[in-house]
Amino acid sequence: MRIAAMAAGAVGSYFGGRLQAAGHDVAYIARRANLEALKKDGLKIQSVHGDLHLPKVFATPDPKEVGPVDIVLFAVKLWDTETAAELTKPMIGPNTRVITLQNGVDSYERVSAILGKEHVIPGTAYIAAVLGGPGVMLHTSKFAIMRCGRIDGSKDAQLDKFVEAAKAANIDIQPQDDMNRERWQKFIFLSSMAGVNCLTRMEIGKVLGEPHTRAFYKKLMEESFAISQKLGVKVAPNWVEDRMVFSDNAPPGMKASMLHDLEAGNRLELDWLTGKVVELGKQTGVPTPAAEAVYAAVALHKMGKPK
Repeated sequence: MRIAAMAAGAVGSYFGGRLQAAGHDVAYIARRANLEALKKDGLKIQSVHGDLHLPKVFATPDPKEVGPVDIVLFAVKLWDTETAAELTKPMIGPNTRVITLQNGVDSYERVSAILGKEHVIPGTAYIAAVLGGPGVMLHTSKFAIMRCGRIDGSKDAQLDKFVEAAKAANIDIQPQDDMNRERWQKFIFLSSMAGVNCLTRMEIGKVLGEPHTRAFYKKLMEESFAISQKLGVKVAPNWVEDRMVFSDNAPPGMKASMLHDLEAGNRLELDWLTGKVVELGKQTGVPTPAAEAVYAAVALHKMGKPK
């Protein structure tokens, strides 16, 4: 299949790299130092599932050089969503599917408004990953999971073809018949972990090891869960407890990408994660004091440090 990683950050590089290693034609949309490194030295993935070096990759800053593809792995930072969706247009053909693998809960709506609902597939990615430098992707978790499916649960032959290709590349992927539930389940977990990570400046193991921060982390999830229930989303009733168990069994050094960005002085996805919880809480009448505390404490850092 012809596949484009939009863009070649941690998520796009990992899944794109695994698919290229399995024989697929993958293009990486990249910029600046990352682009130059990919062109010069290829893509390097350092992973608990085995390192991978692809010495020759097709990397470009211009989607027009790629042309129509079968699949776009859409994994840009949340503030770049609309800009990136516009840039993606030259890669859209009649049967192209754009799988949104971002952290927020409304990426499908934002991207499909620009590229069309017929092309856009909501997806989720569970992976602890970060760029370790230009052209180098660090995968530090045992899990690297992708979930995807039509928002209405209908069948899609082109998506099914991609799922089989990804499985053959040893990617943990499963189609879903209720992607609204799936994206909310990720959002409840990810927004809460990102919030408590950034509030405390600590990885998840430290958060869980102190009773007060452990309870605060759980409270963040409970607020988001309550919003999902007000909106009629069919989130698993025991989802908060499930994610607490998952967190207890995750690598203690795990932290959300938003903390990596905070530590690096980069712009944060705060408005689309914690800020979205606060916004939806107001819309639904669900109190969100924990999320509001996180937002107030982290807001001064959301635009990153001046470059």
